[in-house]
Amino acid sequence: MRRKTHLLYLGIGLCFCFLLGVASSAQAQTDTTSTQQPAPQRWLVETKDGSVFQGVFLGQNEAGIRLMTESAGEVTIPMSKVKSFRILDERNFKDGEYWFENPNATRYLFSPSAFSLRKGEAYYQNTYLVLNSFNYGITDRFTIGAGFELISTFSGEPIFFITPKYTFPITEKVRAGAGILYLRSTGFDDFGGLGIGYGIVTYGNTDNNATLGLGFGYVDGSFSERPIITISGMKRVSRKIGLVTENWLVPDNELYGIYSYGLRFMGEKITVDLAFLNNADIAESIIIGIPYVDFVVKFGK
Repeated sequence: MRRKTHLLYLGIGLCFCFLLGVASSAQAQTDTTSTQQPAPQRWLVETKDGSVFQGVFLGQNEAGIRLMTESAGEVTIPMSKVKSFRILDERNFKDGEYWFENPNATRYLFSPSAFSLRKGEAYYQNTYLVLNSFNYGITDRFTIGAGFELISTFSGEPIFFITPKYTFPITEKVRAGAGILYLRSTGFDDFGGLGIGYGIVTYGNTDNNATLGLGFGYVDGSFSERPIITISGMKRVSRKIGLVTENWLVPDNELYGIYSYGLRFMGEKITVDLAFLNNADIAESIIIGIPYVDFVVKFGK
């Protein structure tokens, strides 16, 4: 038992060191961007035929939108061909390369951060090909989610869940929020379901952040006496790759929990997580942990 406890502390310690690095990275990024000089606006324009133009905005007139691009020089895109356009945030340019916004900053592997979807944004998440969830931004602060488990659905007794979440900013780098995860199966009419009510605080930005969460479990009408603690973080190490960790701790006579570590592969509208779930008991059988796989597709803005 002592060996298991030491292994658990080692895993948590490694994740904590990772979170310290995340916080330092978030602070360094904020300090760096605050000293940058104002730059000309960069626009991204998508045309109706699917072409995408990115460049410095030169102006707009009856002929269309004028951009100075790196590959084609000055171009004019007729307004009749424009499907959409938006101003790119200069803080997302690193060494002259545009890093698209993290499309999945609201969640780690399963637990949430205090970042929210914007109003009108949505995403679909699939875990292990059987767990499906959908989330939609009602406002910039309030997100509603719901989902179901596929195998139980085919058996005629589907397991479904709902996940409302409300978040708000405290300072430029700190956000907080609260939410509920409630799960129930239609196959157990006399069972009141289970879930967790939680509060979270996130430090950092959407690329590099750490989140501390505290919640109380709910099972068939009764709440747990001891809290569940989550410590999670993500760090974007390149334009398309990030590191992610999510850790669940239950203080008891001895600290027990599950920690995780993995990679997040990112596109502008999709992410894929490849991670491992581990603790001292799991490590005795599978030293690297149980594989975890999910993907998220984002819709809207």
